[in-house]
Amino acid sequence: MIEERVELGTADGEMTTFVFHPEEGGPFPVVLYLMDAPSIRPVLCDMASRLATTGYYVMLPYLFYRGGPYREFGQSDEDMHARRDLMATVTMTGIVTDAEAMLAHAATDPAAGDGPVGAIGFCMSGRLTMALAQAMPDRVAAIASIHGGWLVTDEADSPHRHVDRIRAEAYFGWADEDPTAPREGVEVLDRALTEAGVRHRIDFMEGAVHGFAPPGSERYDRAASERHWERVHDLFRRNL
Repeated sequence: MIEERVELGTADGEMTTFVFHPEEGGPFPVVLYLMDAPSIRPVLCDMASRLATTGYYVMLPYLFYRGGPYREFGQSDEDMHARRDLMATVTMTGIVTDAEAMLAHAATDPAAGDGPVGAIGFCMSGRLTMALAQAMPDRVAAIASIHGGWLVTDEADSPHRHVDRIRAEAYFGWADEDPTAPREGVEVLDRALTEAGVRHRIDFMEGAVHGFAPPGSERYDRAASERHWERVHDLFRRNL
């Protein structure tokens, strides 16, 4: 497995990005692996690597770069407050710029394919995958939102209101009792995607709380996490 760290220039600064792909074979389909609110840490890198081993060129960007240089966060109150402030710098318009920078880098690497792209987001980044599919319908062919937050809101920019240009197939692993994604949002999102003709599947994970996918925390739910892996592999295999 090849693992490398690259610094990608965007209009807003230098975006540290970790790249994972198999040593042999390729070129491999590109997958944008978008971090959750706790940010990049060993367990998330392990998850990106796990996906890459099955034949993908996985790019894991540090999305907080607009608020400062790359760093890892702990569990202190100070770090939690810092992350909360940095989350405000991650936007659905900014992720399109970030994706363009990542795909420009991938285009220079013989290990990366130039065909359809996948995107998977966790927590705050679930909605970002929808923004990418909406903004880049000719390139983004498959998206997955895992315990994604704020997919259905009362705001005009709510992701469920902007699905008319999505051509990608979409998968949603919806957490149970998630304050960022109440259960009633499932029906609203399902209806919006159906009316727009978007191929999709929503799994409501009974008993699995927000943050169920990454191992190592008290929120980890092995059954729900492994289900998300199964669904994501199937989704990408069909579309990438």
